[in-house]
Amino acid sequence: MPELPEVETTGRGIAPHLTGQVIANVIIRNSKLRWPIPENLPVLLPGLTIQTVMRRAKYLLLDCGKGVLILHLGMSGSLRVLLPELMQFPESPRKHDHFDLILNNQAVLRLHDPRRFGAVLWHVGNIAQHPLLMNLGPEPLTADFNAQYLFRETRGLRACIKQTLMNSRVVVGIGNIYANEALYLAGINPKVIAGRIGIGRYEKLVQAIKHTLRLAIEAGGSSLRDFVHSDGTRGYFQQQYWVYGRSGKGCKQCSNVIKQIKQGQRSSFYCSGCQH
Repeated sequence: MPELPEVETTGRGIAPHLTGQVIANVIIRNSKLRWPIPENLPVLLPGLTIQTVMRRAKYLLLDCGKGVLILHLGMSGSLRVLLPELMQFPESPRKHDHFDLILNNQAVLRLHDPRRFGAVLWHVGNIAQHPLLMNLGPEPLTADFNAQYLFRETRGLRACIKQTLMNSRVVVGIGNIYANEALYLAGINPKVIAGRIGIGRYEKLVQAIKHTLRLAIEAGGSSLRDFVHSDGTRGYFQQQYWVYGRSGKGCKQCSNVIKQIKQGQRSSFYCSGCQH
């Protein structure tokens, strides 16, 4: 599933091609995504200028002045920009190319989503008040996400730290892969109860989270299964994993074997020698 680094990489990839461009047309081939694509988008969007491309959690937000187009990649989605000067357009849509945003310069933003868990939504008004966004926690790469905040939010919490990091009301966008990797770097076992972690260990964990996410963004995210960048290339952060997906292999820092357990229906990977 595309997580924060993949969505951030996608946003940075599409922004130069979309910002300041006028929408010429909208094509909806299959509206039945996680939530139905509004059928009136081909009427609402043409003529509007895309002012900014932003990311909030795992959502990409295209501010069109009169409203915001909300895009989500779901479990297997990807966004590609097809450019006429690169001989990519016209390109015949593939089976799971459900949505096209066509610009005046003939560039096309195309959503490919085999599992159809993604989203294309339209919101008028304060985007922060949209039901999908209004209860989200802070962004992990901002100053608002710090050890003091995490310590305060987890007092009395009996959930394990791994599941806490994946709770979007506590912090957004970290996801399974990067929670595993950050906990390893911080030396914290994913089974530890969040409410029992002290401020000192949270200092290490926050630093590890920010470090892991920045490295992943620099590497273009992780390309597992379906994810590709806006230009069709793949990320390569998976080459740097310490624990994720390495069950049964030796720890890169000690002689212990990486273990795999299930937590909240998701796989957790850890080294019992390095993480306590």
